[in-house]
Amino acid sequence: MRIWVTPLSKVHDVAARAKPARLVSLLSPGDVFPTVNGIGAGEAHCIAAHDVREETLGMAAPMQDHVRGLIAFLEAWSPDETLVVHCWAGVSRSTASAFIAACLHNPEADELAIARAIREASPTAWPNTRIVGFADDLLGRGGRMRAAIDAIGDGAPTIEAEPFSIPSRFAP
Repeated sequence: MRIWVTPLSKVHDVAARAKPARLVSLLSPGDVFPTVNGIGAGEAHCIAAHDVREETLGMAAPMQDHVRGLIAFLEAWSPDETLVVHCWAGVSRSTASAFIAACLHNPEADELAIARAIREASPTAWPNTRIVGFADDLLGRGGRMRAAIDAIGDGAPTIEAEPFSIPSRFAP
């Protein structure tokens, strides 16, 4: 199965095609989270936080509790099922969450191999380092997740990414 990443504008199309078992939505506070056909309330996880990489006045930065909740939700997801993750643009919060999902369910896999798979699938992917940093700590990865994201560098500038997918399983 696959982990799909998409912007909000294409989440319904991707979900119709991919038939996910679960959905992760990351939008800013005040945004309306989508209801996706085939996804029940317990199969969707929503995070209301701005796409910022540090605490910023007037912005709701992603916090460790957001990532702790995301990990708890992803622990109940089987990598034998399809997962769809979206944020507003499909560039930062969603790519960080897809990276976390892959790392969580592939604990023996090389974090850099997972990050490179994201980069190969999407030249615009720029995983949110704040979100990844919290996950690195919570999953006990010793900085390897942060280093992997740093190694792939910033994504190509874009207003909105094209949907893409990565495998849900990686070799150790």
